[in-house]
Amino acid sequence: MADFGYFLSCEEHGPDELVDQARMAEQAGFTSLWISDHFHPWNDLQGQSPFVWSVIGALSQAVSLPVQTAVTCPLVRTHPAVIAQAAATSAVQLGGRFRLGVGTGEALNEHILGGAWPEASVRLEMLEEALQVIRHLFTGEQTSHRGKHYTVENARLYTIPDEPVPIDVSAFGPEAAETAGRVGDGLITMMPDAAMIERFRRSSGGGTKPVYGGLKVCWAPDKRQAVRTAHSLWANQQLPGELAQILPTPRHFEQASQLVTPEQVEAAVPCGDAPDAHIKALNDYVEAGFDTVYVSQIGKDQQGFFDFYRTRVLPHLRG
Repeated sequence: MADFGYFLSCEEHGPDELVDQARMAEQAGFTSLWISDHFHPWNDLQGQSPFVWSVIGALSQAVSLPVQTAVTCPLVRTHPAVIAQAAATSAVQLGGRFRLGVGTGEALNEHILGGAWPEASVRLEMLEEALQVIRHLFTGEQTSHRGKHYTVENARLYTIPDEPVPIDVSAFGPEAAETAGRVGDGLITMMPDAAMIERFRRSSGGGTKPVYGGLKVCWAPDKRQAVRTAHSLWANQQLPGELAQILPTPRHFEQASQLVTPEQVEAAVPCGDAPDAHIKALNDYVEAGFDTVYVSQIGKDQQGFFDFYRTRVLPHLRG
């Protein structure tokens, strides 16, 4: 049985808009929230990038839904000890309804302090060590750590939830899926890839741990306009390979996204107001074995999207 949540996009919307969308999501019948954690948007047209931890504090007072970051990189821009404090406080504010989603990040957000951007295998190694630090701090005990990548000295969290915050790991390839199964409390992945989930569950130690996925859609009464909106704002999602992890600025993503056609976006993103297209896209995730699927509406017409999903999509999903 799958649940369906809403994915709040910090790249497209300011903090007040995100809180308003969370209220609309709860009223529409979505059962949980994802929220992105970025320093930069992917391109200037998206145009926003509020500090996620401030927004989560506001969400805790505005809605009763569980919240998860999708995803936080605890490697370079923010030390894992600071992420541990932020996550623990969020869990307290949300009454335990918080999960920390983590991943190995993108240069777009993480290079801003001027250090070298490590290759993928090194970032996975850093992630494992970062999770060791975070989990020890979640105990509320004084922590000192001197590892290959991180040092912590005499640190203790005094504000902690009753239970440690669950940590789910984002994966897009076999090595990351293995890491997620070994060190994560769940898996986050953005494609309805049944083989990836099978690898996570059977080969990597994931077992019955939950699997979370997300997709972007663009509801609009005019499908052509929806495709144009999705292409102008999120063409970057169709860039191949590791480009999303290594390009350093929104301007570089804008340059690379010139290679992405509207037809490519239309083939990948449910656009328009035909319920069957949206229902099929979400059911693909259900059939692949996801426990929760998060939907993000591209563009400004959020109220129209929520009305459409409340009446014509959510009641017909195999959840």
